[in-house]
Amino acid sequence: MSTAQTFNTTLVAKTLSGWLLAGAALLAGWGPAQAFDFQDVAAQAQQLAAKPYEPRPSTLPDELKAISYDQYRDIRFKPERALWRQDNLPFELMFFHLGKLQNQPVLINEITPKGEVRHIAFNRDDFDYGRNKLSPQSWGDVGYAGFRVHYPVNTANYKDEVIVFLGASYFRAIGANQHYGLSARGLAIDTVGGEKEEFPRFSEFWIEKPKATAKSLVVYALMESPRATGAYRFEVKPGSDTVTEVQSQLYLRGPVATLGAVPLTSMFLSGENQPRRGDFRPEVHDSDGLMVATGEGEWLWRPLINPKQTLTTSFAMKSLRGFGLMQRDRSFASYEDAEARYDRRPSAWITPQGDWGPGRVELVQLNTPDETHDNVVAYWVPEKLPAIGQPLKLSYQMRWQSQQQQRPPTAWVTQSRVGQGLDALGANEHQYLVEFTGPSLDKLPANAALKAVVSSDANGEIVERNLYRNGGNRTWRMTLKVKQIKDTQPVELRAFLQHGNDTVSETWTNVIPPQ
Repeated sequence: MSTAQTFNTTLVAKTLSGWLLAGAALLAGWGPAQAFDFQDVAAQAQQLAAKPYEPRPSTLPDELKAISYDQYRDIRFKPERALWRQDNLPFELMFFHLGKLQNQPVLINEITPKGEVRHIAFNRDDFDYGRNKLSPQSWGDVGYAGFRVHYPVNTANYKDEVIVFLGASYFRAIGANQHYGLSARGLAIDTVGGEKEEFPRFSEFWIEKPKATAKSLVVYALMESPRATGAYRFEVKPGSDTVTEVQSQLYLRGPVATLGAVPLTSMFLSGENQPRRGDFRPEVHDSDGLMVATGEGEWLWRPLINPKQTLTTSFAMKSLRGFGLMQRDRSFASYEDAEARYDRRPSAWITPQGDWGPGRVELVQLNTPDETHDNVVAYWVPEKLPAIGQPLKLSYQMRWQSQQQQRPPTAWVTQSRVGQGLDALGANEHQYLVEFTGPSLDKLPANAALKAVVSSDANGEIVERNLYRNGGNRTWRMTLKVKQIKDTQPVELRAFLQHGNDTVSETWTNVIPPQ
């Protein structure tokens, strides 16, 4: 080993040891030993917020920085080395190796049944390095990139992967018979509205060792970034819908233009409202719409698109009952992708715990050339931000859903199609076919006096509208023709179904982007 390599290895070990000692000093300053809990993490977040941000130096050895993507994929965790496997517990942890793009380590700790904290040091024997020619024996405790949780959610004799924490403040979960799709984050800062987006990251985790009869797993996380810190408690409850109960406490270090709380990130390449020529797959997306339930009782549905340029829209309200990026279409025939199985990608529905006050749900959609890039972000923006150093407390439930997913109590949109029929469209005209179904409509006769209430902003002209019962699938079909007056400006559309004086459906909201 060269002198440079020796120095680098020593620095790595000392750096990680420094983090551990600093954390131990914080814990020691809180008085007599007691069981670790959320308030311990919140106290760390508050103390860090009072100081200038100091990025934690990389512990990544040079040889791991230099590996290729394929070399990184050849490093695999050995399942038989999973944490708690020897204890025969219902939950197990497996860890992600550092390397390539995963170059920032996180500290991972176990909380013992007595409430004591035990650091989980990096162990090279936990990994199979495949064909790589590396020297892990010289690295020391470099830490991990993240971890995944396993639990027997599909069958009793196999522990499936149910949630992953990896990269920045990203995490994603799945329930029974689901495939990974959209992701969540701890916090989004200035996705739009500021000079540059900031990606806070979870820098340390504490995971409670479960009991032999446990049905849920508790994870604590400390989040850091130049302009914010935060403490999180996740209680993961795997099942047909995997439920994640989240408690968070955020602190700002500096001014923020757009504080995106509870952000969801997804992908929309093409769909029934935006077909893609040359692709054998009818639709390619992890989510097909944004659903919002306002405190005033209105349910909103915004179909997603893949815009030519970044498109930001928002829904302001006095209070929020819930929002989510949903994958409503569950038919394999809508996707025809036997490998990606978009029909099994989860929806993620967020339900606030307590009153979050006024604010807005913001939707940011970017252009993507293919399905490898996430291009959809949705989050909650509180109307009033906390003062620097003061806490913002948000608790919420996340449900990762499949067939039985959150829907409005009345009726909802099943499809939104775009295009012309036999007759050609006029200049700057757009035609939509939107179908509704649900219990409020099922009980109505085919000749019910149902009407579509449609409105547009000043840049749109409603040219034609129709509503009729579709005998082919027993939905109610609305057809709509709209003229975009100035094609350099967007058009906002709204439509819902009304029977007498009663609103009997969610509100379909659609934006025609600038051409």
